[in-house]
Amino acid sequence: MAMFLLRSTYTADGLNGLIRDGGTKRVDVVRKMVEEAGGRVESMYFAFADDDTYVLCEMPDHRTVAALAIAIGAAGGLQVQVTPLLTPADVDEATRTRTDYTAPGV
Repeated sequence: MAMFLLRSTYTADGLNGLIRDGGTKRVDVVRKMVEEAGGRVESMYFAFADDDTYVLCEMPDHRTVAALAIAIGAAGGLQVQVTPLLTPADVDEATRTRTDYTAPGV
């Protein structure tokens, strides 16, 4: 499975829901959603920064995490950004993969 970072920012409606439900319930909702999609939440944190939540999770593939991001955005409580993550072994493999590329102007 692939690792992803989901960064989210609450809308006004989302913040009102957070006030009503609390943080623990939101973590439970996220964990259930990810697990039902075949994934696993490694961690979830709330922050006072450019983003309000950070979720580190394993998902079966890019399409599955895209489906979750679309559903989350359509619900209206959050704006979500998905970042695919690479392990050090993934980077090692990528550096050994040969490509043929010429820079512009060369």
